[in-house]
Parts: sequence; C-alpha cells; structure tokens
Amino acid sequence: MPHRVFRLLTVAWVGSQFTIGYAVAPVLFGSLDRMTAGAVAAQLFRIEAVLGVVCGMLLLALGNVLVRRGADSYRQLRWLLAGMLLCVLIGYFALQPFMNALRIAAMDAGTDVGHSAYAGRFGMLHGVSSLFYLIQSLFGVVLVWKLPIALGSTSARDVRAASQTGKVAG
Repeated sequence: MPHRVFRLLTVAWVGSQFTIGYAVAPVLFGSLDRMTAGAVAAQLFRIEAVLGVVCGMLLLALGNVLVRRGADSYRQLRWLLAGMLLCVLIGYFALQPFMNALRIAAMDAGTDVGHSAYAGRFGMLHGVSSLFYLIQSLFGVVLVWKLPIALGSTSARDVRAASQTGKVAG
C-alpha cells in the first residue's frame, strides 16, 4: 500500500506541475491581457509551490519508510525528490518575493513591471525562476520514469534480484 500512495503523490505533483506550467500558463498569456494573465498565473504558481512542498515532504518521508522496509529501489528516488523540493524552495519561495517586490514598486510608480525601470531585473529573476521550474520538471520526468513497479513493499527489481539468487518471492 505505501508504494501506491507514493505513486499517487508523485503523479499528482508532477502532473499538476506540467499542467500549470506548460498548459495553463501559456493559455492564460495567449488569451488574456498580460497583467490579468500574470496575476492569475501568479496565484496558480503559488498553489503549485505549496502543493510541491507538501508532496515533496510527504514523498521524502514515505520514501524513507519504504527504504527502511527493504524497498531499495526507492533510495535514489529520494535524491530526485530532494532536488525537486530544492527547486521549489529556491524557484518560488526565494525568488518570488523579489519578483513581487519589483512588481509592487512598479505599480507604486504607476506602471506595470514590464514597462518600468525594474523590467530588466524582473526579467532576469523570472528567467532564473523559469530555469528552476524546468529543472524541477526534468527531475519529475525522471522520477516518474524510475518509479518502481511495486509488489507489496518490494519493487519488481527487488523481486527479480531475489529470484536470481534462488529466493522465492511471494
């Protein structure tokens, strides 16, 4: 059962990340004015970041439980999860406050950030944030790709290894 919860949390996190970042956000910017699209996208990315932290922490804890129970195929997945979680923490929680401060400063000056004196800095921070999102997405693809096909609390690889050494898996 824990491996099923692990899979469910993984696909929920990675799936929502791809949906928001690579489907919803481009549609918003393609169909709404830039200010409105940016405001809606900012709210969606905030929700995605919170979801990422919650799923990341739960998956790391669950991965540790599975490894302690002998499912060694989850060992390397914990590193991918840690990388994804680090990308969320840096990309959203470290960079986003600076981007918001620039956005607010531009609004106080009576313009949007794209047409303000802060446009260059905002663009650079947005690019770095997007890079962390891309790296997190790539980690997510690898994580989903490497998910063990679990039987009970052991993976198919663990079962193959046991059968090759003459142990009967049951």
